[in-house]
Amino acid sequence: MLLCGLLALAVVDKGRRHETGYRLHAAFDHIDGLSVGSDVRLAGVTVGQVVDERVDPSDFKAEVTFTVRPDVRLPVDSAAIVTSDSLLGGKYIALSPGGSDTMLRAGGEMTQTQGAISLEQLLSRFIFSVTDTMTKANQSRANQGAAASPGGHAGGSDLP
Repeated sequence: MLLCGLLALAVVDKGRRHETGYRLHAAFDHIDGLSVGSDVRLAGVTVGQVVDERVDPSDFKAEVTFTVRPDVRLPVDSAAIVTSDSLLGGKYIALSPGGSDTMLRAGGEMTQTQGAISLEQLLSRFIFSVTDTMTKANQSRANQGAAASPGGHAGGSDLP
């Protein structure tokens, strides 16, 4: 009977998030891969977690609510950056403290943000850059070749 009670408590408690610390809010252009439960880190140390995400219907930005441990006080000019754990891993919010003497309060908003950069975007930019460079190089060589052979002749032969 006791075992059944403990099992039931474990199952019921599993879905609950245990929040410790104070909540902050931040708006991002893109949060690809960031989800509720993702880490919030400062200097590589986990200091909180994402507790809510939604889209603001007025500007279509992703609004994220996250917690920060009570012993971590952040200046009002701190930044929140959505960062990749690894190429295949998930995302987390990296906090970068500012230099202000005024600290963020519970429920405050971080205005300095940088959204996620997706691997697909980086690859497409790289591929476009490479193909564009190769096309320009080929055009340059073709133009140099046409300028070096007036009348369609290559070389210095007088034969028809």
